[in-house]
Amino acid sequence: MPASFTQWLHGFLPQPLAASRTERLRATAGACIGLFITALLSHMLAPGLAAWLIAPMGASAVLLFCVPASPLAQPWPVVGGNTLSALVGIACWHLVPDPLLAAPLAGCLAIAAMFALRCLHPPGGAVALTAVLGGTAVHAAGWQFALLPVALNSIVIVSAALIYNNLTHRRYPHAPHAADRNPHATGDPAPAARLGITEGDLEAALARYGDVLDVGRDDLLAILDDARQLALHRHFRDRSCAELMSRHVIALGPRDTLAHARELLLRHRLQEAPVLDGERRLLGFLSQEDLLRQAGRGVSLRASLPGAAPRVQDAMHRDAAVLDAAAPLARLLPLLGDARHHQVAVTSAGGAVVGVVGRSDLLAALCERQLETSA
Repeated sequence: MPASFTQWLHGFLPQPLAASRTERLRATAGACIGLFITALLSHMLAPGLAAWLIAPMGASAVLLFCVPASPLAQPWPVVGGNTLSALVGIACWHLVPDPLLAAPLAGCLAIAAMFALRCLHPPGGAVALTAVLGGTAVHAAGWQFALLPVALNSIVIVSAALIYNNLTHRRYPHAPHAADRNPHATGDPAPAARLGITEGDLEAALARYGDVLDVGRDDLLAILDDARQLALHRHFRDRSCAELMSRHVIALGPRDTLAHARELLLRHRLQEAPVLDGERRLLGFLSQEDLLRQAGRGVSLRASLPGAAPRVQDAMHRDAAVLDAAAPLARLLPLLGDARHHQVAVTSAGGAVVGVVGRSDLLAALCERQLETSA
């Protein structure tokens, strides 16, 4: 039997679920609470409705409480997708007299409309069919069906998910972390920077893949970055930064002149050097780029008069990469993989700089590991 056909057959088998028992209980309880609150509040707010809880809300609950990170489960897709689909279904019921034609037409047009308005929500297809096949009570409601109960149900269940998911430590709405949106917010670069992937790279890869993925772009990058981090920890689990660092630290003081800093960097062929205070605590780094930036502003790098000479503290950058000496070696790669950092300062438990690790040091460790594996 061809391997491709066997692989195709495997697609019919149940896929593994990574959800823990705790997560399954959390999601199940959330769906129960969310549906109960939606039914209760909808009945209280609109007691005259014959259908105060529509069946597609059960499908919406699965998305909202089981996969709250899904792009299909965010507030706009739920409320917008369900309401829009209801309007499409009602229109098809009025314009196409035969339900056998109106129902499939409502489903496909609802999907097209949700794509167009970026509110794709799978239960929306069921809402569109409900508007056509829901019977006398739904048809008697007319256009009001899209507002009561569809929009009301959707708003209430999203509100319940908003409270429940955040109380149970699940981000909802699932916006990117602050550090993902702003890679300069922390010393650790964002996943995209660590992986060396640009937004254009990701867009091109997704366009080539073609299918709609039920995972956000930021989550996809975070998963890839996590996998890489775990692989590095597996390779370097027993090694720490202290083993790799250079203890001979060529450092600058904040009051050193830029002329002295330039001479030191050129003499030792360094891209950057740490700036330390009197207790060897890290204040920042001064790089060749910082010196060029100062020169571009018209600052003289050769000024020697004590009162007029520009100082290191005025040119250094404080976006420094720092790790504890006991930190695992695997944590170095994402830092040194970021174009902003040429060196990582290694500190003691007291915060004093005891060494530095450069890209060449990390490359040597990776080569050593490769040789050990090959042997």
